[in-house]
Amino acid sequence: MTHLSVNVNKVALLRNTRNIGIPSVIEAARTSMKAGAHGITVHPRPDQRHIRPSDVYELAEMVTVEFNIEGNPFTGHFMKLVHDVRPTQCTLVPDDPGAFTSDHGWDLSQNKERLIPIIRELKDLGSRVSLFMDPDVDQIQRAKDIGADRIELYTEPYATAFREGDVEMVFPQYARAAQAAQEIGLGVNAGHDLNLQNLSKFCSIPGILEVSIGHALIADALEMGLFSAVKAYLKVLT
Repeated sequence: MTHLSVNVNKVALLRNTRNIGIPSVIEAARTSMKAGAHGITVHPRPDQRHIRPSDVYELAEMVTVEFNIEGNPFTGHFMKLVHDVRPTQCTLVPDDPGAFTSDHGWDLSQNKERLIPIIRELKDLGSRVSLFMDPDVDQIQRAKDIGADRIELYTEPYATAFREGDVEMVFPQYARAAQAAQEIGLGVNAGHDLNLQNLSKFCSIPGILEVSIGHALIADALEMGLFSAVKAYLKVLT
């Protein structure tokens, strides 16, 4: 079974429009765990437009499932947060500081030397290291070479193709990328714009270990309630 990690960034984004502490990121994480989520994901950005450092510390104290922290190790206070809380998994994402959302994977031909000591440092902390990657087999091989434990396939192009009825144009590329990663000993995660409609087909790719889902799941929660939304995603993954 593919595991579900619930990204609570959008809960924090809504909370930050007021200063009264609701909705609560902590309660959202607690509800997600009660519903059966296998992990909680946060992606703190330097501008703190959603998840704040205080959220990371509070979550680290109460999360009883996998805690996954995503972000760019070369911006903001990301590495300090990771050092302080030592998450189960650290997913490195090549976001620019002002990026609207994650929109590409690592180019390891350009960033290999910078990432090697970061990966070593994170593994010394006891965190599993995943690299956010496009479905590019050559780049994925480099991820193994520099010490990553897993990759997270960037799935927005898949989601767009699914929505536009052209999914068979891109789906084989993701299947090949996942297979290539597994053949060299990398675990495979996935995330970005996965939802109740496109998730089942994507996870028909053998060996997808984990999906991280936030935007669509929180949007569904507005209609279903968060507990029921998490259950709905878990049902697809079962």
